[in-house]
Amino acid sequence: MPNTIQLHRVIRAPAERIYRAFITADAWCKWLPPHGFTGTVHELNPQVGGRYRMSFTNFTTGNSHSFGGEYLELVENARLRYTARFDDPSLSGAMQTTVVLTPVFCGTEIHITQEGIPDVIPTAACYLGWQESLALLAQLVEPEIHE
Repeated sequence: MPNTIQLHRVIRAPAERIYRAFITADAWCKWLPPHGFTGTVHELNPQVGGRYRMSFTNFTTGNSHSFGGEYLELVENARLRYTARFDDPSLSGAMQTTVVLTPVFCGTEIHITQEGIPDVIPTAACYLGWQESLALLAQLVEPEIHE
């Protein structure tokens, strides 16, 4: 049976900046790949019905895995919902990720639910990967840089 994980985080940044980090190719490459991986965005069309494709490459081994999906829901600065399918046939099935952004007095509260994770992927690995990615997201969006 596919698995589900849920994450919660508060980031000291406005929801607009966090939302933008989810729909900008260069930003996704910077924060989404967990430690030890680089990312390449091959396609990104952030609109309902639009598609994306991305690959992660293990920096140590050079091995890559690709995935892509469709945007199901986009509510500017508040909510994203998208699917993901791996190209690897041993990781079959569609996952669905929902991201909810809620402004709070010290920044933005983020709730992430990822459903349909293939059984062969341990949920602990998903949690670890997301924790690393969210730490990188915070490093990207928290600084107030005025140029």
